[in-house]
Amino acid sequence: MSRLTITDRRERALVAAADATLSVAALARVGRRRPSAPRRIVCLRLERIGDLLMTLPAFADLKAAFPHASIDVVVGGWNRDIAGAIPGVDGVETLDAAWLSRDGSGSGLPSLLRDAARWRSRRYDLAVNFEPDIRGNLVMAAIGAGWTAGFTSGGGGPLLDTALEYDTAIHTTDNLRALVRAITGEAADHGEPALTIPAGNREEAARLLARFNGAPGIGIHVSGGRAIKQWPASRFREVARRLVHDRGAAIVLTGTPGDRVQIDGVLEALPPDRALDLSGDRSLLVVAAVLERLDLFVTGDTGPMHLARAVGTPIVAIFGPSQPWRYGPRGVRDRVVRIDLPCSPCNRIRVPPARCSGHTPDCLAGVDVASVMAAIDDVLDEVTR
Repeated sequence: MSRLTITDRRERALVAAADATLSVAALARVGRRRPSAPRRIVCLRLERIGDLLMTLPAFADLKAAFPHASIDVVVGGWNRDIAGAIPGVDGVETLDAAWLSRDGSGSGLPSLLRDAARWRSRRYDLAVNFEPDIRGNLVMAAIGAGWTAGFTSGGGGPLLDTALEYDTAIHTTDNLRALVRAITGEAADHGEPALTIPAGNREEAARLLARFNGAPGIGIHVSGGRAIKQWPASRFREVARRLVHDRGAAIVLTGTPGDRVQIDGVLEALPPDRALDLSGDRSLLVVAAVLERLDLFVTGDTGPMHLARAVGTPIVAIFGPSQPWRYGPRGVRDRVVRIDLPCSPCNRIRVPPARCSGHTPDCLAGVDVASVMAAIDDVLDEVTR
């Protein structure tokens, strides 16, 4: 059922007004022809790590359709290393949008438009914006490609030659692949390619995990990234304790420096020889290389969840307000643990309901340790069969 909040209605009204202002741009597109064999392609994916990783299959489809094209991607600076490890990507540029930065840094739209305009000299044949956001469409327009493609849902439709409505009833990956199909006219499925992790990062991962002498390796990402998506850290702690005690597992904890308190709470419950703290400023490719060697990854709806998916590691994901059919992992051995409530999943992540602020929301409070352990046992039993 669709629930439109006052904020939703205001955003739609603003988008409609902006598109009306941009409608003259559509007149300038009359007579343009879609390139049948583009030589230079640029793709925008400015959001967070999970958003970029859910785009991997779309990149694969685009490369398969235009195998001789050079493909550049434009990402937030936090995703530079990961973008460079995507199969088929030839060049990486960064634009840090202030509205997407977690630490308040980044540039405003006027600065981003000036930066993007510098790439006009490259004469891209095709530009694709994988973000359903008017600001991204404006940035893409500044690049001056011969043909543009993107989503109309967040505004900026008059700037697009190939325009698609974003479908919130299907997975993000499926939306992005649908956009590529609209461009290429091909209904191909080229699978979900894994990241190309450099040998040096794999060697470092092997060194970090050597201390566990072959014990089952299980990763845990305690932080939910946002308070509204946070399963209680005390429950992650209990899951880790049981895995060590019952399964003889080695626990690898991922996170950022800002997750220090939550991670330390888990570490206190574990024997030092059965825990590895991988949090801090490590390269995301080192984290990916470690995840690739683990038997399982336990997390909420987070970017590291998608990183584990991108290297083929089985996942147990704890979902609350997020909609799993849009963002959940879909590997054959992945499991999503959640409860059904009349109000959940509301997907109100950036503007949570007032009744769910300041404490664990009911949709996550209702997910108990026993349910998560049951999913973990199910996956581990399948992995070891």
